[in-house]
Amino acid sequence: MSTPSAPRREVASAILIDRSGRFLLQQRDDIPCILHPGRISLFGGHREGSESFLQCVVREIHEEIGYFVPPSGFQYLSSYDGDGNDLGQQLYGELFFARDLPAQDLVITEGSLLIVEPGELITLDSQLTPDARFAIHLFLKMDHSPSPQVSM
Repeated sequence: MSTPSAPRREVASAILIDRSGRFLLQQRDDIPCILHPGRISLFGGHREGSESFLQCVVREIHEEIGYFVPPSGFQYLSSYDGDGNDLGQQLYGELFFARDLPAQDLVITEGSLLIVEPGELITLDSQLTPDARFAIHLFLKMDHSPSPQVSM
């Protein structure tokens, strides 16, 4: 007899970086009916229907920051598979990043905007949601130097 598996939630989220190289994070509302109330997270959300994770992150980011980043503006970072919350849900997500956003043009519709200098991220570590912590640590380990130009 098989045991039913925990419900699985699928999400897509992104590390957003403004034109000055600062991280644009979401300070979640501190209300009990949402996941990780009051914590700091990435912008993003749940997949709808048969949309791809890239389609999801494009839609969610546009909905949450009021600024359209085209699919080509996102780069894949990693996937995330872990606990979704204290209700036993499993969370699977695809993580992306996008650069050069105009922070002054954003209109935040969920939570509030938290603009963080890269050197200040470490001080926020304990306040990050698990998937945000995973994504930011992974992103900071990446080599962000420009690719060498190939001459022909």
